[in-house]
Amino acid sequence: MKRPDLKNRLTTGAAGITLMLGMACSALLTGGTVSAATLPHSHGMSVHPIYQYAGQSTGKTFKCQQPGAAINCYTAQELLNAYNIQRVHDAGIKGEGQTIVIIDAYGDPTVANDLNVFDTTFGFPAAKLNVVNPFGATFDATDPVQSGWSGEIALDVESSHAVAPEATIDLVLAKTSSDQDIQNALAYAVDHRLGNVISQSYGEAESCMDPTVMKAQHRTFAKAVREGISLFASAGDNGAAQGSCDGNSFIQAASSPASDPYVTSVGATSLTASQPNGTYSSETAWNDQYGASGGGYSSVYHRPFYQNGFVQNSHRGVPDVSYSGDVNNGLLIAWSQGNPSLVGSIYIFGGTSAGSPQWAAMTSLVDSVFGPQGDLNPLLYQFVARFEYHRVFHDVTVGNNTVTETDANGNPVNISGFNAGRGWDAVTGLGSIDLGNAILGSGSNSWSKSAIAD
Repeated sequence: MKRPDLKNRLTTGAAGITLMLGMACSALLTGGTVSAATLPHSHGMSVHPIYQYAGQSTGKTFKCQQPGAAINCYTAQELLNAYNIQRVHDAGIKGEGQTIVIIDAYGDPTVANDLNVFDTTFGFPAAKLNVVNPFGATFDATDPVQSGWSGEIALDVESSHAVAPEATIDLVLAKTSSDQDIQNALAYAVDHRLGNVISQSYGEAESCMDPTVMKAQHRTFAKAVREGISLFASAGDNGAAQGSCDGNSFIQAASSPASDPYVTSVGATSLTASQPNGTYSSETAWNDQYGASGGGYSSVYHRPFYQNGFVQNSHRGVPDVSYSGDVNNGLLIAWSQGNPSLVGSIYIFGGTSAGSPQWAAMTSLVDSVFGPQGDLNPLLYQFVARFEYHRVFHDVTVGNNTVTETDANGNPVNISGFNAGRGWDAVTGLGSIDLGNAILGSGSNSWSKSAIAD
């Protein structure tokens, strides 16, 4: 599928990134769009919040909610119904006593205001948010790189709060998006045992990551799961492609940290659900003009034991699971770009960036019932082996993540991807989850550690 003009994709990263903004922030006030270079940076982590302007929070409904709209959107409540999370809430399980840790960079001075707008607009209770800034991160609203991270922060915080409304959210800020600064923030969160789940909605090609930092990251992940912490990361939004290390082209690659065997990597689907109820209908692999679900095979890590019998490759396969991520069928989020004068703006967000925090939040609901899960991957794959797969997972069998990108010289770069299919695949993993059945139904015994040893 050719995607010559990816609207509203922010590609951000470490110092030295070349990023071209097509329009100024003032365009966002009038419902305009922002275009950005699709080439990721080198030598640092990137975030890819993909968005479209929806309107102001003063409106009762948004154009994207109306039948026949050019682009469709969902409220967080509709996603709660689609994935049967509302059934869990109705049973009194809302994350009380749990803490969701979100790692991001730079910061967002309006995150609390945006979160309040989100809660007021869509009917969620006030959130318990802590902004943890141990390394002196600062925010410059005029820097498009930092503005992009603020969009990621809004998406991460608000979407996770909707899924686990009684959980505390600890937003841990890295000083910059360099590999080392991101690792410092991760290590801080683990060393201080801030929470039982950690979400990471950023990434880069494995070959582009500083190998010394990657080893340190892997050690930190190992420490985290030993202490009962579950780890999540987005699988990427360029399909089977990642930016080359020189920032000039694209290569077929898996994204780090999603490829680490201790991390549950999250891909993206295009969800079809009824409106305004949110009743689940179907999902396909996300691949359209806005992006495509990341997925493929690691060049660093061999296939972990839990993927034996699922992954027909000698290396670690990603993603493990999926969640709604197409911006056309995207999630309504309040975001003011760190600018107090823009508070009240609502956007439609998509990308695998949306899936990681929501999977982390779902796991916090699991933790509140069954205790800390730690490394979730053996449990998820054992889930399929021990119980009725189609009662707990939506197996996404349609679509692929083959993409055509454009290099720095304007030339097309064709990256062959993978096909969705029955069971695990390198586009949507095991699929998306029916959380109600997983926690309250036939799959509930799977969350017991003893189930793995049987």
